[in-house]
Amino acid sequence: MAGILAWFWNERFWLPHNVTWADLKNTEEATFPQAEDLYLAFPLAFCMLMVRLIFERFVAKPCAIALNIQANGPQIAQPNAILEKVFTAITKHPDEKRLEGLSKQLDWDVRSIQRWFRQRRNQEKPSTLKRFCESMWKFSFGLYVFTYGVRFLKKIWGRFKKSKQGFPGGAVVESPPADAGHAGSCPGPGRSHMPRSGWSREPWPLSLRVWNLCSATGEATTTPWLWNTRHCWYNYPYQPLTPDLHYYYILELSFYWSLMFSQFTDIKRKDFGVMFLHHLVSIFLITFSYVNNMARVGTLVLCLHDSADALLEAAKMANYAKFQKICDLLFVMFAMVFITTRLGIFPLWVLNTTLFESWEIVGPYPSWWVFNLLLLVIQGLNCFWSYLIVKIACKAISKGKVSKDDRSDIESSSDEEDSEPPGSNPHAATTTNGTSGTNGYLLTGPCSMED
Repeated sequence: MAGILAWFWNERFWLPHNVTWADLKNTEEATFPQAEDLYLAFPLAFCMLMVRLIFERFVAKPCAIALNIQANGPQIAQPNAILEKVFTAITKHPDEKRLEGLSKQLDWDVRSIQRWFRQRRNQEKPSTLKRFCESMWKFSFGLYVFTYGVRFLKKIWGRFKKSKQGFPGGAVVESPPADAGHAGSCPGPGRSHMPRSGWSREPWPLSLRVWNLCSATGEATTTPWLWNTRHCWYNYPYQPLTPDLHYYYILELSFYWSLMFSQFTDIKRKDFGVMFLHHLVSIFLITFSYVNNMARVGTLVLCLHDSADALLEAAKMANYAKFQKICDLLFVMFAMVFITTRLGIFPLWVLNTTLFESWEIVGPYPSWWVFNLLLLVIQGLNCFWSYLIVKIACKAISKGKVSKDDRSDIESSSDEEDSEPPGSNPHAATTTNGTSGTNGYLLTGPCSMED
């Protein structure tokens, strides 16, 4: 086991040339990210799931009821052992030949059997109340974490501008280090590039500082990488970890772990596999960037990708509450923010610094390639979802308006299936517990990806 761990934590994979794990051990003068810090994400993810249950029960559900969102589910199919056996063991969408056989066996007409299967499929779909509660939880968390991220990054820039002479210990770098333009210029053991900050002399157990951190009142970092992304790499990897940054990372990692656990019980969507890949890559990226102290650029990635989530969930809640005009407006805002941040700012701002500026200042090393590969996978998923958003927006524009059905949350409604004409192919209808390919990144009904 010791040999396997030594191989996994090989310094020549994780860290730049001439840097060792011993150089990044915590001292009285500076604190750096430690891999064992990430164990905290697992109990916090469990706590987050408990908080979600309480929030949905005592906050989201009363809000839904106040908005006249009913908890009633779809009509329950008449109990029938033969049809139930076919539904559970053979197929949920019987073809015409099987329908005719069941019709003779039960002495029912074909249309009654089709209706039974529609009602039985609808029984497995979540109620609008459950959808609203799930969306309200994601909206609330998304709004909080995005607001925290913006305040965190804004504080960094604001405090930098107030001090032209730097912070205690001289950690602010208004101009790049003398060797910043040379690849592999990270200072080795004993060199003086390691920042020294007064805050690190103060113990900061997370459990004792949650309130201050939640209100974004902790100490800010001392490098302005919000607008000048080259500061993500100056003095890398000797960049101290602050309580704010630690809290931000652990909070995001806990949330993604909670999504990994809950997605098997949440509303199933058609792009379940794509979202599973997204959550997995996100966890790898957060963990990876924390361990090798790429947390500065990591905060930019997190904040940028959180920007559109709250708008999406707000649009879905408006749709469930039948506030169609508000839903339309929020969807347009979501689409604009999503495409602008994911296809514009992310590649031109973040990928530019991780691929090119870091190459120039630090130089490549094995884990650098893996980190950028994961970022490119995320960008590929961004392109996929953006394509679906544009496709559905074009369909809505071609119709001249976005009707209620077109803007329903991607799961098809019971009414849609009940209105299916007799004899129509159930496979051609939008009959899914999941999404039309976007895991809620679009709001659509008949304008599905299957059209």
